[in-house]
Amino acid sequence: MISVDAFLATLPVLGAGMGGIFLVMIVIYLVIRALGALFPEKKDQQ
Repeated sequence: MISVDAFLATLPVLGAGMGGIFLVMIVIYLVIRALGALFPEKKDQQ
């Protein structure tokens, strides 16, 4: 049987882990956007 008290004790760890993943995804997204702005794609002129 699952202990409700143990489950509730693990929720802060779960929240911190998911929050960390979300934060890393936002940082990666912002770095990609910044690199795209700093080095725009050049169009070939033929």
